[in-house]
Amino acid sequence: MKYGGRVEAGEMRRHLGEVRAAVGSMPPGFRMLVDLTNLESMTTTCAPYIDQVMDLCNEKGVTKVVRVVPDSKKDIGLGIMSHFHYNRDVHIITCETADEATRALGG
Repeated sequence: MKYGGRVEAGEMRRHLGEVRAAVGSMPPGFRMLVDLTNLESMTTTCAPYIDQVMDLCNEKGVTKVVRVVPDSKKDIGLGIMSHFHYNRDVHIITCETADEATRALGG
């Protein structure tokens, strides 16, 4: 998943449908990359949709979530939200660059 520019609730609502379709055919044990490199801002009204994306991925068996967050100020609360929406055995890794994230996804 890649977020860029200014993200608002309508876009996240559409994104939720895309995620639902994509993970529906994924076998348990999949890994997920979330890239916030080009994110400028995200409205707080996106939070319920992010919750639903996390819950859906958790239900479908994600085992690793790797995030690219080059600026810690743009974390948008994903770290905290993860504690409530992912099982304890889901490995969450936050990287500053795409290269780091690629290495993290491999292992």
